[in-house]
Amino acid sequence: MTSTETPVPSTAPVADRRRWFALAIVMTAAFMDLVDVTIVNIAIPSIQRDAGASVSQIQWITAGYALAFAAGLITGGRLGDIHGRKRLFLIGIGGFTAASALCGFAANPEMLVASRILQGGMAAMMVPQVLSIVHATFPAHERGKVFGLFGAIVGLGAVSGPLLGALLTEWNLWGLQWRPIFLINLPVGIAGLVLGSRFITESKAPRALKLDLVGVVLVTLGLTMLLYPLTRGRELGWPLWGHLSMAGALVVFAALVAYEKRKAARDGSPLVELSLFRVKSFAAGIAVQTVFGVALGVFFMVWTLYMQTGLGWSPLRAGLTGVPFSIAVSTAAGLSVQQLVPRFGRRVLQAGALLMAVGVLLYIGESDRYGMAIASWQMALPLVVMGVGMGLIVAPLTDAVLSDVPREHAGSASGLINTVQQMGNALGLGLVSVVFFGEIGDRLTRAQLGPAFVNAFQHALGWVAGVMGVIFLLMFALPRRAAQHAEAGAQPEADHGADAGETVGGPAREPASEGAPELVG
Repeated sequence: MTSTETPVPSTAPVADRRRWFALAIVMTAAFMDLVDVTIVNIAIPSIQRDAGASVSQIQWITAGYALAFAAGLITGGRLGDIHGRKRLFLIGIGGFTAASALCGFAANPEMLVASRILQGGMAAMMVPQVLSIVHATFPAHERGKVFGLFGAIVGLGAVSGPLLGALLTEWNLWGLQWRPIFLINLPVGIAGLVLGSRFITESKAPRALKLDLVGVVLVTLGLTMLLYPLTRGRELGWPLWGHLSMAGALVVFAALVAYEKRKAARDGSPLVELSLFRVKSFAAGIAVQTVFGVALGVFFMVWTLYMQTGLGWSPLRAGLTGVPFSIAVSTAAGLSVQQLVPRFGRRVLQAGALLMAVGVLLYIGESDRYGMAIASWQMALPLVVMGVGMGLIVAPLTDAVLSDVPREHAGSASGLINTVQQMGNALGLGLVSVVFFGEIGDRLTRAQLGPAFVNAFQHALGWVAGVMGVIFLLMFALPRRAAQHAEAGAQPEADHGADAGETVGGPAREPASEGAPELVG
């Protein structure tokens, strides 16, 4: 359905105010999702005791959300392109809030698992619209500032979840045990729903698209066949069917690519817009994002296990230990896009990768030096160095990936970004069983458990440092510096997508007019 209404000029003062309100709303929703991904892990022991959940049910409380989220992201992004990003965002945040209420009031573990799967599916409708709305609402010269804010939110959410989960669980508000970790979403979600309906401007693809149902089935099947064995593999002892499933996923993805090529040639409405990968900045950014997700998946899991199981710290102490990291990520993310990247370009992201590697090596040294007697303050320096490095990557990387994507495909691109990040995280979690648990013996006494976890933590962090080195090399494929085409008056060559968008965090070339969003209302 195509609107004939005239787009509101982006320079209009009223539009300026509305889009910054809209930004605050979608950023709050993104933060809510990021926190919800991590907040549950801290409360797992409380859920197991209070709800009487089995080990398998506990696994599904976390894995069910992740699977539904990852499997639905690309579809959620495309639905936003077709039916309107505002509409899908409101459906997503409304459904996410309702699912959170169902989680909080779950009468038994089975209801909690089902509610978490629903919550992940609703997050898949909501999250891709965040970057799509930003991309379709803000002109290129403002997106650097916006993605700087987004990076700060990512950094804050990464560590705020465990800390908030620890506080809510230990406070045991009104005797509700773990339930407030879900119920806290209700006021935030309701406010986002009300304010979003008022301040977010609708946008969609400028030409009518159709949902590619075959593509939806293939994407969902392929991701499930890949992520389910990775999520459950260690607990199930890495059965043969899991390896066959992951190998079969590659066949499904190959079939998806072949089908999407034919679909694009036939009616121009594929689920996955393969032409995006001809844009150098997008293709390179997707590769970096995937490998970066692997590093983060390994680090955050082994870090939590190291502090709470290995060192025997309480969830609250572990959460507070991460505060310097969170502050460093948020601060560096804001500075990187607004001040550093416009001057130094790609080198800022590469410096971030090297800083993260240095921070990881410092952490290994501190852990080895102090062993079981290590204190929170002795972890502060490596965590701050790592946090600064991560902050220099997260915000500019998002801008680099989307900088030259036509607005008509913003939803599909955003879905792909989030999907590969989730795939990277899942791969990282799968590797934890190899690089961390592979270093721990099967039958350990209580006295041996702590030192074994400390040793495994150091071993796993060695792998993380190596992955950061790979990311540093991959970043050479990213655009080198912010484009100066506008100032020089030169026109980039049309068939070199990333040459036109030699942009990492700086002003990007506006997509061609046919890629402009259709504004409704």
